[in-house]
Amino acid sequence: MEIEIADKLSALAHPNRLALFRLLMRRYPDAVPAGEIAAALAFKANTASAYLSVLKQAGLISQHRTGTSLMYTADLPGLRGLFDDLLSGCCQNRPDICATAGTGAMPVPTADRPLNVLFICTGNSARSLLAEAILNHEGDGRFRAYSAGTSPSTGPRPEVTELLQAKGYDTASLRAKDLGTFSSPEAPQMDFVFTVCDHAANEECPAWPGQPMSAHWGLADPVKATGTDAERRLAFQQAYGLLRNRIKAFVALPFETLDRMSLQHRVDDIGRVNSSD
Repeated sequence: MEIEIADKLSALAHPNRLALFRLLMRRYPDAVPAGEIAAALAFKANTASAYLSVLKQAGLISQHRTGTSLMYTADLPGLRGLFDDLLSGCCQNRPDICATAGTGAMPVPTADRPLNVLFICTGNSARSLLAEAILNHEGDGRFRAYSAGTSPSTGPRPEVTELLQAKGYDTASLRAKDLGTFSSPEAPQMDFVFTVCDHAANEECPAWPGQPMSAHWGLADPVKATGTDAERRLAFQQAYGLLRNRIKAFVALPFETLDRMSLQHRVDDIGRVNSSD
């Protein structure tokens, strides 16, 4: 048992392997292609492969093949096993030391105590702004939505403001914002943080006060759509429809009956909704 613990700790002791594992934890429960991992961390392909092999042998990540791509996922049972082996011996299972994040419940959203939700993408010009506008509308005062970018653009895409205005949304307050705006002590404390693009999900984010629940709700970037004007506008319409479906499912969750673990699974599942119909 001690050898197994030592192997896992040794695998995580290398700073680059730790960075790779942290990326997979940020993307959990999604599986990430080896090429995307290497690109996100600026590793050479053979270097990334060596790091992945060590983490896999240590039981910290799992691997499967989809078509020609090798896909990698953080192995939560393996990680929990490491924690259990360490904590059960050192803290004698004292609940004040070994309390799990899965206990307890989230606050129930109400108009008196709305839940704060932050949507993150890279440029904060399209997907995250769409999500912010949709949730503030669909949340019926029980949620307060914000958005930010890891490398914010100069402002909303004109296709976004035109689409939202055509659907009756107020776009006067929509603007691109830096992620750091929401990590200061004066910023509103978040209850949920959702990434809506893979690039932002792969990046390190601030340590949010209050330990908000997070999930990845990635979808294709409509800004990168090609073709005719009609085809490009259709891409924005599809992004809007997909986000609206996910957000309607989110606000309909029975918060009063879900503990944190169950709620985490539900918001993860919502991120897999891929139809905008």
